[in-house]
Amino acid sequence: GTAPFDEAARRRIRAVRRQFEAMRPGRVVTTGHRDGDEVDLDATVRSRVGIAVSGEGSDRIWRQSRPVNRDLAVSILLDISRSTESAVTGRAVIDIEREALAALAWGLDACGDQVAVQAFCSLKRDRVYVTTAKRFDEPMSAAVEARIAALTPRFYTRLGAGIRHASAGLAAQGRRRRLLLVITDGKPNDLDHYEGRHGIEDSAMAVREARRAGHAVFGITVDRDGKSWFPRIFGQGGHALVPHPDRLPEALPQIYRQLVGA
Repeated sequence: GTAPFDEAARRRIRAVRRQFEAMRPGRVVTTGHRDGDEVDLDATVRSRVGIAVSGEGSDRIWRQSRPVNRDLAVSILLDISRSTESAVTGRAVIDIEREALAALAWGLDACGDQVAVQAFCSLKRDRVYVTTAKRFDEPMSAAVEARIAALTPRFYTRLGAGIRHASAGLAAQGRRRRLLLVITDGKPNDLDHYEGRHGIEDSAMAVREARRAGHAVFGITVDRDGKSWFPRIFGQGGHALVPHPDRLPEALPQIYRQLVGA
């Protein structure tokens, strides 16, 4: 089959992925082990001196190093309502979102963070469609990337329902820190009066519920008019506006660095 992303997109994905790899947590070195990665010279000298002086030396002369574990689970929720088909700078918003999502998933996987990727759309209250492109327990792979590339815009944006679904999945992860990252291109809307104030208030309530469950929740929108409604859902400091959607892939590492203190 054809590659899910063209060569230009692959180059951009690699560039963003490298920025995430640079944020990979460091390593902790501990001493005084019976075996390990490298010999601790100071401990070896002390042991030799001990043997020479008293006939007794310690065999704990090894150092071990292990990666710092951020103990972080990240759930990424993407809005794939029909409005993402609209074009900006000659490209559909959904194309830019899919590329950004692939770069983000590869990058977080390289950071060692546990990550799930889901996309949602809706058709009234009783039909909320959630597509899982990556589960928490599966490594990032070409198959996951192909699923991300295949995400297709449909229907409407019942944002509160999408957030509640992703929040429940995140709550089941036994990590100390849990982050829900929501990427959307516009206001909540659906056919059954889920637009305007009602959609915004329901979405804001879903965000509050997720935060009460112990999740950090952060929204990213590529809607130029987002400053009028987005803060009402995610709160001050809980969101980022990316007014030029084509800048979304390069904005993500910077946003993530601030969120996790990398």
